[in-house]
Amino acid sequence: MKRFTFIRFAFAVCGALFLTLSVFAQSRPPHPIQVLVSPDKPDWNYALGEEATFTIRILKHQVPLEEADISFSVGLEKMTPNNQGTIRLKQGIAKVKGRLTEPGFLQCQVRINVDGISYRGLATAAYAPEAIQPKQTLPDDFWDFWNNAKAEAAKIPMDAKLTLLPERCTEKADVYQVNIQNHETGSRIYGILAKPKASGKYPAVLQVPGAGIRPYGGVVDLAERGIITLQIGIHGIPVIYETALYDDLRAAALKNYQFFNLDDRDKYYYKRVYLGCVRAVDYIFSLPEFDGSNLAVWGGSQGGALSIVTAALDSRVKCLVSLYPALCDLTGYLHGRAGGWPHMFNEANAPFMAKDEKIKVSAYYDVVNFARSVNVPGFYTWGYNDETCPPTSYYAAYNQIAAPKELYLIQETGHWTFPEQQAMIQEWLLKQLVK
Repeated sequence: MKRFTFIRFAFAVCGALFLTLSVFAQSRPPHPIQVLVSPDKPDWNYALGEEATFTIRILKHQVPLEEADISFSVGLEKMTPNNQGTIRLKQGIAKVKGRLTEPGFLQCQVRINVDGISYRGLATAAYAPEAIQPKQTLPDDFWDFWNNAKAEAAKIPMDAKLTLLPERCTEKADVYQVNIQNHETGSRIYGILAKPKASGKYPAVLQVPGAGIRPYGGVVDLAERGIITLQIGIHGIPVIYETALYDDLRAAALKNYQFFNLDDRDKYYYKRVYLGCVRAVDYIFSLPEFDGSNLAVWGGSQGGALSIVTAALDSRVKCLVSLYPALCDLTGYLHGRAGGWPHMFNEANAPFMAKDEKIKVSAYYDVVNFARSVNVPGFYTWGYNDETCPPTSYYAAYNQIAAPKELYLIQETGHWTFPEQQAMIQEWLLKQLVK
């Protein structure tokens, strides 16, 4: 492909990422009251034992409140705070302090009630995040289990079925729903395949989804500019139905799917998900239009986890992009610190989830244990204020990755991204896929 095509492709990636990332990134609603919490270090990073000071300001219609009573709490993220109370703004400012003596994240949360409505802000100080190590164990037979699972799944015919979606096709791209047999006979994985109409050989991107149950539209813009995209769902159901159907499934049959069969490593819900990602790679490699080499996998949250897992499970993946990955260091809560989404062992879930067999099975699906085997370049981006996937959990995984890795950190982000992060993702992907 010629270079001008790649330039057009760059703009396509950026646009597609804006659309795609919105699926697994929460937005920040505007409010007339802004609760600003600021650490006293510009990079939000502190040495072990160093005191962090959080400065609190409240804006109403972008004008600072001079005096107001606020409540605050300071402590390890997701854990019971060790310092909390009320404090009054004086000349528009209040300050609270805290420190950590071990690697982790110290979070300051602030609330204020204005006209009967509660508003909240937070900031999270990092203490030696590069030194955070997993609390999860690595089973001795971890790779025996997964290599055997892949070998058994490989015996199942792919039985791929394509359904053209003419209303989604464009002048330059064909769009299909793809239906592939997964790791067991009768188990299916569905997705949206978009590929260029022009003959040729093209790189490919596998987009893995964030948590939830939803339809998918495909990443058509990339196909228009010379890249094959496969956007998959994980639940074994078609991805082109009306939203109401997925809402019903989310509220009933698939509610809390992330906990299904956690006491059996062969039946846990994510076994079909992880193997389904490998089967999606199988399918991409079966396409005559694929160039046979340049394959990226990317996603955020649950998809960020699946990106790392897929790259570890399948050596055909050339590179990965992971945003604030879930399913990292799941047993952190059992050791007095935050664990990753879906928080299966936190205080609320522990009474019925923190059973020996469930804890044991979680180790076979924890991203930290896959991260150790990633050997391809990766681009990672997140912030310190993520309350869905706590940074303690994903640093525990990130610190296990020995392969080349680039982290684009924007400290104030939570479980969402800025456009600057999305632009960096597309720039990095281009460098990896386009030569």
